[in-house]
Amino acid sequence: MLMRAAVLTGFHEPMEIREVEIADPGPGEVRVRIKASGVCGSDLKAIDGKSPVVRQLPYILGHESAGVVESVGEGVTGVKPGDHVIIAMSGACGRCRHCGAGRFHLCSGPARMTAIMGGAPRVTLEGQETRRFIGIGSFAEYALVSEAMCVKIASDAPFDAMCLLACGVVTGVGAVLNVARVTPGSSVLVVGCGGVGLNVVQGAVLAGATTIIAADVAEQKLKLAARFGATHTLLSQNLPEQVGEIVRGGVDYAFDATGVAGVLGQTFAATQPGGTTVMVGSPPSGAPLTIEPGLLFASRRLMGTQGGDAAPLRDLPMLAAQYLRGRLDLDGLVTERLPLSDINQAVAHVREGAVARTVIVF
Repeated sequence: MLMRAAVLTGFHEPMEIREVEIADPGPGEVRVRIKASGVCGSDLKAIDGKSPVVRQLPYILGHESAGVVESVGEGVTGVKPGDHVIIAMSGACGRCRHCGAGRFHLCSGPARMTAIMGGAPRVTLEGQETRRFIGIGSFAEYALVSEAMCVKIASDAPFDAMCLLACGVVTGVGAVLNVARVTPGSSVLVVGCGGVGLNVVQGAVLAGATTIIAADVAEQKLKLAARFGATHTLLSQNLPEQVGEIVRGGVDYAFDATGVAGVLGQTFAATQPGGTTVMVGSPPSGAPLTIEPGLLFASRRLMGTQGGDAAPLRDLPMLAAQYLRGRLDLDGLVTERLPLSDINQAVAHVREGAVARTVIVF
């Protein structure tokens, strides 16, 4: 089947709208007609040649997506043509040692490892294999993924909201609920109020935190953070000192959603003894991390997360339900909706930091 896709053919270059060929679903596979796909910071890293998994071009980027099942391969029983689905960032095999321990986000099954590196050869551009970001490639009219990556949603749920659950929302909220396990009545610091950071703020609200401090270098992002539930906002300068003026001794939980080298140390230093810091954004590979040893000695914890440590079949339906009940604001995250033909304009807007989320709609 022929389809249109935004194809990255050179690092640091605009994507090209090209006609590519996508295979029919094989055993265990599902072909999904993409209806909406968010533009994520991970896509920008790939364009800039900084993604650890995007090495060999051409590539179809995009991974935060939702759509309608178009066809299924042999043995698929969980979804059928016409079902509305979110495409999860990973599909756990259920058989490796991590899955056996309930750590589905760390699945080391061969299918997931293949997907992380661009997926099986299912899409071609003029006869050349075209890889797809984490095996999805949703800046295209269709995606071919494993059944395990398809999470059914209500037929009346809006695609432009549901697609956000696949990455930015589950990463941010999951960092709060699954990783740090924020407790009711606690104090929280969120550094970096882009698309993921805003969802850390929302997660803190859901967890019952009573003091939620949002910090960023852009005042406009702080206004958004206040809208999503931050009780205090800070223009980042000296975080430990600034936070200490609000919560004596530091916060119970802190989250660095910036991915900027050097920020994590300040975030960590803004927690109280016994506090927990979660690195949500990923700094460039090889970037040094400087932590004052005495802070660790005071029983502080430093943690990482991969996609909010989510179990998609558990967490995505829960988050969709929270949205439908009015407890999770997804509509407010969508700053603009653009067609696939404007993909490079969408990327430029994300780079400028002027949007919470830009969604490509089909």
